[in-house]
Amino acid sequence: MKQTLADLLHRDAMAPCASRFDHTRIAVLVPCYNEAVTVGSVVQGFLAALPGAKVYVFDNCSSDDTAAAARRAGALVRQVADQGKGNVIRRMFADVEADVYVLVDGDDTYDANAAPALVEKLLANGLDMVVGARRSQEREAYRLGHRFGNRLLTRCVATLFGRTFTDMLSGYRVFSRRYVKSFPAHAAGFETETELTVHALELRMPVAEMDTCYRSRPAGSESKLNTYRDGWRILLTIFKLFKTERPLMFFSVGFAGCALTSVLLALPVIEDYFRTGLVPRLPTAVLCAALMLLGAVLLTCGIVLDTVTHGRSETKRFAYLNQRGPADYPDAS
Repeated sequence: MKQTLADLLHRDAMAPCASRFDHTRIAVLVPCYNEAVTVGSVVQGFLAALPGAKVYVFDNCSSDDTAAAARRAGALVRQVADQGKGNVIRRMFADVEADVYVLVDGDDTYDANAAPALVEKLLANGLDMVVGARRSQEREAYRLGHRFGNRLLTRCVATLFGRTFTDMLSGYRVFSRRYVKSFPAHAAGFETETELTVHALELRMPVAEMDTCYRSRPAGSESKLNTYRDGWRILLTIFKLFKTERPLMFFSVGFAGCALTSVLLALPVIEDYFRTGLVPRLPTAVLCAALMLLGAVLLTCGIVLDTVTHGRSETKRFAYLNQRGPADYPDAS
């Protein structure tokens, strides 16, 4: 059969990739829910882009032919009963053993050909996570509302936790083993991307971002995202993570609010006392004292929980250090 120039170029480009990762165990993780239309193309694309890698499709109680389509394409299929992407990722990270993990959605919107470059960046630089930042010119692929929501949520995380990514909610990521095996995975749904980002920021892991092509869903497939519902859940996740990971700052805000309100309400009471020697506004005085006491309790809670949080962070750090890093893999330079 006569080979075209494009076929020869594709073969030459893939050859170094195959030999480069020969001794590195790479697992491609594909969480799926009713993606029978697209999952076959995703599996085939990553098997071609990363020869030697194992592609795992974790089917989240799909009502269509997702599992069978994935098997036909060459994937190893697992079933997860608990509904939600976060629940699927928890099972993936617990069950799959590898050196490098590539996480990608099963909707065929991400470019499989970018996977070797993402893996190469992780290994060459000894990183723990590389995020595939979505770049697309298609209006249907990345709607304006989603872009705005992504930027807003990214700005919130940057304000609360310091450095962050330009595309915090990307579903295309590459992880080291030590990241995966130290990730607590509390989220149940699509807010898991926020948790993945904050985990790396909290432990100050070496991370990076790389632009990747993002395209619209193929005809016949439907998005499972709900802009407002999932955006609200992500905001709540950020709020909870702020309370959990930055308790002193969180409760200090409450202390400052209570103390300021107490002082403002107390000013007329103090003025009356110095002028007349009496406290005619007794209910207001009691309220001011209660607010100040509440603020003191909040501040005390913040100080105590901050100590607990430091201990928890140290435990996470030890779990993280207990695993091999990318620099220890056979192919790492």
